[in-house]
Amino acid sequence: MMNENIESILLAYSGGLDTSVSIKWLQEKYGAEIITFTADLGQDDIEPEKLKQKAYNTGASKVIIADLKEKFIENQIFAALQAEARYENKYPLATALARPVIAEEMVKVAKELDIDALAHGCTGKGNDQVRFETAFSALAPELEIIAPLRDWGFTTREEELEYAQKHDIPVKVTKESPYSIDENLWGISVECGPLEDPWNEPPADAYQWTNDPEKAPEKPCILEIKFEEGVPVAIDGEEYSSVELVEKLNELGGKHGVGRVDMVENRLVGIKSREIYEAPAAEILLKAHKNLSEMVLDRESSHFLDRVSPKYSELVYNGLWHSPLRQALQNFLASFQPQLVGTVRMKLHKGSITVTGRKSSKSLYDLGLASYDEKDNFDHSAAAGFIKLWSLPLQVVKQQENEENGELKDDTYDVLEDGGAESEGESTGLDAAVKSLAQ
Repeated sequence: MMNENIESILLAYSGGLDTSVSIKWLQEKYGAEIITFTADLGQDDIEPEKLKQKAYNTGASKVIIADLKEKFIENQIFAALQAEARYENKYPLATALARPVIAEEMVKVAKELDIDALAHGCTGKGNDQVRFETAFSALAPELEIIAPLRDWGFTTREEELEYAQKHDIPVKVTKESPYSIDENLWGISVECGPLEDPWNEPPADAYQWTNDPEKAPEKPCILEIKFEEGVPVAIDGEEYSSVELVEKLNELGGKHGVGRVDMVENRLVGIKSREIYEAPAAEILLKAHKNLSEMVLDRESSHFLDRVSPKYSELVYNGLWHSPLRQALQNFLASFQPQLVGTVRMKLHKGSITVTGRKSSKSLYDLGLASYDEKDNFDHSAAAGFIKLWSLPLQVVKQQENEENGELKDDTYDVLEDGGAESEGESTGLDAAVKSLAQ
């Protein structure tokens, strides 16, 4: 039901056909003032002055462009890096992680300017509508949420273009790319066109950032990434800001064909979608973080991280960045990060990333325990008793099976001492086994 009291709307604006048409459509439907909001998250095609002029020419009363690159990397990306997050063990969540930071800033602006409603340009079958609206609801439940593409009734792009021409909306007429593309510093998402057939190999023009691995340089790139408390801070000994570091790794990885992902994923709305992703910096940093964490975390913590990561990734993908569970998991993951201090050496070569070395002052790797040469100081004699205790539950299971089958023998437990089978009235075989181990 439409709220008749909406006088101002803040629209997430990209400058494309959908959001340009949205400005005029919202004005007609609500008679409201339209303010556009654009987030600079490192996308290559953003041109602030041209974007401003286009929005004003289309009917916006105010145009806001916010540089959120640093906030995005430090608040969302490095947080997800703590979880080594990949949705369905593949997708580094670039688009999914971008939506919370955009939503947070839009809510902030809406409150500062006393705006009545928030609007986005997402379709009714994608994940982004959920991500934006759950974030808006979590942060500002009092604000109205409007989704023009779900409501306006256009069924084809041609109808949108006709509407744009009728209202003198400045839409550049060019040969349209068949792909739908979303881009930020953590990666680029590409769908539609020939990619909609999962049997089709992605055409060369579907990739925007990365060289074809077959055409990448013959000489590999060797680099060292330094971490401080789980945060990457330097490449080959040279320190970078968070944004510069990600940009540098995107450049290096893209040159060597690193970071391509081709997958059929399960969308939140219940359909399967074939997408390709390019995420050179993400793939490099996720692999580096994983190899460092394997060396500095104890076994149980390391294994539990492997269990937490899929759930964390699912929450982010499904738009639940602001949920209590994601925040609780973040606090849990943050407790590990002081241990993640060290350097990981990697080789980038024709689409592959190979870790060739790692070192850390927090390392739990002990050469004396791991070595098989003269440095070996492991107590081998302790192994026999450990294995007996470790296998005892399996022996108990077998004993139970034997009892049920009437096959109980005196030597069922290999840990019993001679004469361990007792006569009636004495301890059972299991009691004797445990007593023998305790001695």
